[in-house]
Amino acid sequence: MADWNETNRRPDMTSVPRAGDAATRGTTFDEGLRKHMLSIYNMMASGVLLTGIVALLFVNTPLFESAFNVVQTPYGRSLQVTGLGWVIKLAPLAFILVISFGGIQRFSKTTLQAMFWGFATLMGLSLSTIFAIYTGESVASAFFAAAAAFAGLSLYGYTTKKNLSGWGSFLMMGLIGIIVAMLLNAFIFQSGAMGLVISILGVLIFAGFTAYDTQRLKDEYQYLRGTEFAGKAVVMGALSLYLDFINLFLFILQFLGNRE
Repeated sequence: MADWNETNRRPDMTSVPRAGDAATRGTTFDEGLRKHMLSIYNMMASGVLLTGIVALLFVNTPLFESAFNVVQTPYGRSLQVTGLGWVIKLAPLAFILVISFGGIQRFSKTTLQAMFWGFATLMGLSLSTIFAIYTGESVASAFFAAAAAFAGLSLYGYTTKKNLSGWGSFLMMGLIGIIVAMLLNAFIFQSGAMGLVISILGVLIFAGFTAYDTQRLKDEYQYLRGTEFAGKAVVMGALSLYLDFINLFLFILQFLGNRE
């Protein structure tokens, strides 16, 4: 006889996927993503704050005067860079190369964090020159303009359904072109008009990088969550957005700033 007891007549529901399980997983993923991105933004903002504090403190020290000679010209203040000044100017570049090539594989999370704060400090020393060249009002205006633009562009990159991955190669080519143009203008052409064009293009390029990098960091989370690389990715993500913001700020300052 067949066994018609109640247990055998009820199907086993333990292995059947339920809509609630998927919703729970989705909610957990969204919460994890928000926490991940918030950690990136907090670290990036702290790095910018550290850079600003260091720059403001360093510009008023005797060591700054040893590194940079302030010269008054008909067009406003300019700087003559000494040997020490070139070391200060180039140190952040050397630091960023070490971080980028070592990256997420070679260094521990703690080491990457220490390198990020060290880099932000060196950037503060290097960027202290803007307080000797530009008026305080110009620096403040450029900073708030950059902050507003960064917030809007990063929000766009986070929320848009459009795939921005195709922007990467074009933005990188634009960045290389800007660097070459800046070097040519600094050492050969020395053209104010060319400098203005470079500043405008620089703003556009780093505006694009801000949206692109935000979406990239958001998309990367699904592959990094729960792994040993998630913490390291926060540091590297903060570094990417930090560089986007700083460069956006500097190009806006060059475009709109008034010299002392």
